[in-house]
Amino acid sequence: MEPVLLAMLIFQIKHFLCDFMFQTSHQILNKGRYLHMGGITHAGLHMLGSLPALLVLTRSPALIAALLIGEWLIHYHTDWAKVQIDRALRLNDTNRLYWTIFGSDQLIHQLTYVGMIYTALRFA
Repeated sequence: MEPVLLAMLIFQIKHFLCDFMFQTSHQILNKGRYLHMGGITHAGLHMLGSLPALLVLTRSPALIAALLIGEWLIHYHTDWAKVQIDRALRLNDTNRLYWTIFGSDQLIHQLTYVGMIYTALRFA
């Protein structure tokens, strides 16, 4: 149980740092442009930041690589889709629906970490 809690703690700190401390305005402004470097680098920071959490759970290079690539794909596309919805509905932080979508985006990221932990333990 301790490795799971330690991995989750690392994921939580990593998520806070990558989404709220290290995210640049360049990344924020361009996550909605498909395959723009802003979104690519943002998801890439998340991917690299997850390595310490995964090393707590497994030392399998193939499994770690697969989980990191999976996280990148999910994170990138979740952020891209959030921007698309916000733009299509012309939402901003004064709209209740904006916050529901923002919360859904964050929930998907958190559930990704749960899935990564489960997969690492299942296949390690």
